[in-house]
Amino acid sequence: MIVIDGNGMIFGRIASRISKELLKKNQIILVNAEKILISGDPKAIVDRYTVKRSLKNKANPEKSSHFSRVPKMFVKRIIRGMLPWKRPRGKEAYRNLTVYEGIPENITQKPVVFEDCRPKNISKYITIEKICKRFGYGG
Repeated sequence: MIVIDGNGMIFGRIASRISKELLKKNQIILVNAEKILISGDPKAIVDRYTVKRSLKNKANPEKSSHFSRVPKMFVKRIIRGMLPWKRPRGKEAYRNLTVYEGIPENITQKPVVFEDCRPKNISKYITIEKICKRFGYGG
């Protein structure tokens, strides 16, 4: 079992590391999911996710993809996109992922911090929590 702290990490880098570890059949617990950073212009990032949220299947809107407003589910969904979801191997790997907002009391293991996932010199970024609040998350 590996506990990973997402505080101040770049989302794409940490998500790819997590998906690789999941495919190695490791159990991953990600804490502080709401503090993960997405680098780039905040307005452009929010606009991109606004477009993704508005896409609907015209034949049957209930079958449209769903992007959650809750930060832990938002992160979990994007990590799922990096796994081979349609294969049993990908579904089994996805079951080994647990995501938390903050650090729960029942986790006693010290979180691992991947230094290569830290931002080098970025001036523009937005946190997952701010993106979710723009879509109506109230937590």
